Amino acid sequence: MDQFLSWFQLPTEGVSMSPLALFLQADIVVKAVMIGLLAASIWTWTIIYSQWQRTRSAMKESDRFEREFWKAEDADGFYKENKDADLPAARVFSAGMYEWRRSTAREPVDRDGTRERLATTMGAAVATEIDRLGDRLNILATVGSVAPFVGLFGTVWGIMRAFTAISAEQNTSLAVVAPGIAEALFATALGLFAAIPAVIAYNRFGHGLNRLEARLNRFADGLHATFSRELESER
Repeated sequence: MDQFLSWFQLPTEGVSMSPLALFLQADIVVKAVMIGLLAASIWTWTIIYSQWQRTRSAMKESDRFEREFWKAEDADGFYKENKDADLPAARVFSAGMYEWRRSTAREPVDRDGTRERLATTMGAAVATEIDRLGDRLNILATVGSVAPFVGLFGTVWGIMRAFTAISAEQNTSLAVVAPGIAEALFATALGLFAAIPAVIAYNRFGHGLNRLEARLNRFADGLHATFSRELESER
């Protein structure tokens, strides 16, 4: 029992309130919480930077691809030149062209069926691209929702140690309780430090993906209209 209670006891002499000192003087449980939150924060910022680069590149390159496509006079020639482009808009276009060629390869052409298949195929391609670009956003959402509670666990543990120190020392002076309270607040701060950027980034990237999805859907609608006019001209 005494050994168990010793886990909660705090040093009362020579206490420093610097972040490094608070970490070093914390017990194993609070240290594990702090290390986990720091790792989550580093992971979060890595994902934020990577996602920002991916989303920015996808928006910029898709815009360029669309402009070049609408300027092109020959869709088949443009497809041959750009079918392997690693861009969301290019993959939507490739999906539409592939379905168009399959649906019009044999006579007679089922015009209504072709239109329906084109809409379904390009819609699925848009959804696939958005899912691929947003595959790490769930990590940001998880960190944003879980990190504060992990920090709260460290807070509760630190306060428990502070009360145990009061009982052991039979002294309610600030020198006795300050280390445990400081550790508790530091764990809370680390939880918020990991959670706040994750929540902000999740919302911003979600908004960016919604914009990109709307853009790709407009591009797919334009392709569908172009293919539909081509079907009309073949009557």
